[in-house]
Amino acid sequence: QVQLVESGGGLVQPGGSLRLSCAASGFSLDDYSIGWFRQAPGKEREGVSCISARVGSTYYADSVKGRFTISRDNAKNTVYLQMNSLKPEDTAVYYCAAEPPGRLCTLLRVEVWGQGTLVTVSS
Repeated sequence: QVQLVESGGGLVQPGGSLRLSCAASGFSLDDYSIGWFRQAPGKEREGVSCISARVGSTYYADSVKGRFTISRDNAKNTVYLQMNSLKPEDTAVYYCAAEPPGRLCTLLRVEVWGQGTLVTVSS
């Protein structure tokens, strides 16, 4: 069964950090690019950061550049998103997603979605 399971969300104060994890099962990260998308209340889902299947090329949305870092551990079939200097506008449900090799962080190309994990940045 192809599955993505996220963990690591929660409540954090502005300026704080969180690390999200995405564990894949039923397929290999060698065959798919993995990314993080987020959806805030009343807003469309957007690509935050993605990493390519083999080369490890990365994409970051302008709003998170310099603050978020995506990484991949193929041995554990897991992708991580380290989020630093969090802001209230980062509050959203974060979804892990798998897309075939090619253009990164393209919503319509996603083939597998995780269930989502809520990140709340508030004092």
